[in-house]
Amino acid sequence: MNINNSQVMLIGASGGIGQATAKALAAAGARLILVGRNQASLSTLQSELTNSQQHQILLADISSPSGILAIKQLAQALAQQGQAIDVLINNAGYNSFALLSQRSAQQIEQELKVNLLAPMQICQALLSHLKQPGYIVNIGSTFGSIGYPGYTSYCAAKAGLQRFTEALDRELSHTGIRSFYLAPRATDTALNSQAVNRLNQQLGNKTDSPEVVAKHLLTMLRKEIPCKWIGWPEKFFARLNQLFPRLVAAAIDKQKESIHQHLNRVKH
Repeated sequence: MNINNSQVMLIGASGGIGQATAKALAAAGARLILVGRNQASLSTLQSELTNSQQHQILLADISSPSGILAIKQLAQALAQQGQAIDVLINNAGYNSFALLSQRSAQQIEQELKVNLLAPMQICQALLSHLKQPGYIVNIGSTFGSIGYPGYTSYCAAKAGLQRFTEALDRELSHTGIRSFYLAPRATDTALNSQAVNRLNQQLGNKTDSPEVVAKHLLTMLRKEIPCKWIGWPEKFFARLNQLFPRLVAAAIDKQKESIHQHLNRVKH
């Protein structure tokens, strides 16, 4: 697709990946609708974008019905004005690093709601108001393909998001709307706790900058790539886990002492 002059709704715009994506899209000529919960953060981001005056802000909490409704109403109004959205990017995310036995019911519910249920509801709300051809990009995670200790509910949510995206793309075949899935590996954002950062350093896991993820996202849109994993060897292990899960389980099992060491620090 041609990003220049396109209208893009970016959910979770004020986070690390969201900000980098907004700046990359604006520099490529897109007009943005920045969706998030913090007015100050969104306003600051808007002021930093290329052609800042052509972008707009929408305050919405996607974990609430009122937030989903606000997104739908804006998309509907734009479509009626002949300014239908070309691209919807579901980028909002939430996770916590803890054993399942240490999690509260509220934490589990929040991870599933923000990472899976809300993107599904937003897609449903906007389907009738997207331009055709139009594009949906759901931001997932390598953990959607590899079950990893300490991230049980997050892995479940992102795995669900991947299958949802795939099913939706097939469901929308011949409508002119495509549904894409992008899976970053560890990324340097505020979602990572100190324990997670220390674990990644100890295990030698590579961490990408948000700008790297944004670059991959723009490539995905320009080349219309339906599914993309970022990073090596994470991309390899994601594929390997589909074919030979015992091999991946054995590799993770060698890390269990380090993983539990950092999980115990979180607990205390």
